[in-house]
Amino acid sequence: MLEQIQQIFQNYGTLGLSINAFIESFFIAPPPDFLLIAMDLSMPQKALFYALVCTIASAFGGAFGWTFGKFGGRPLFNKFFSKHQENFNKVEKLYEKYGTIAVIFAAVTPVPYNVFAISSGILNMNFLAFLCISFFGRGARFFIVSTFLMLFGEQVLKYFNYIFIATAFVLAIFYYIIYTKRHSIK
Repeated sequence: MLEQIQQIFQNYGTLGLSINAFIESFFIAPPPDFLLIAMDLSMPQKALFYALVCTIASAFGGAFGWTFGKFGGRPLFNKFFSKHQENFNKVEKLYEKYGTIAVIFAAVTPVPYNVFAISSGILNMNFLAFLCISFFGRGARFFIVSTFLMLFGEQVLKYFNYIFIATAFVLAIFYYIIYTKRHSIK
């Protein structure tokens, strides 16, 4: 079924890529990476354009997920899981402290970003911060993929998982250092 959905997006080219990236950011859909890779390999000269399209659509899809979480997710949670409110409050406090790291990690790695987008709205993450992190994280992910494919072609495909993990690790360390330095100055 996912292959059929992916084929539908592929039939629409750049528009399909943007729709795929938008929907995948808040709902269950194939990651846009597969279509991005196929398009990058077929037209390497447009790889950075495809990465930009993917980044913008994905970040705005994440914003839609955040909005859904903010205005629809919490009431649904309260209705169906009211017995777990104490646990939810603990998770919310952790999210307030470490949520940006979680969103960056989800935005850059193959971890389901949609879950973090909706959770960010439910857990009241600052919208502007969420949007900036989404653009930065999703952009890093898609531009790394497209740049490597543009430069090295199909040869780099066998190393993608290592590249994603290394990138996420470096970004997490970078953010942690900035976060701790900022709080130590205060």
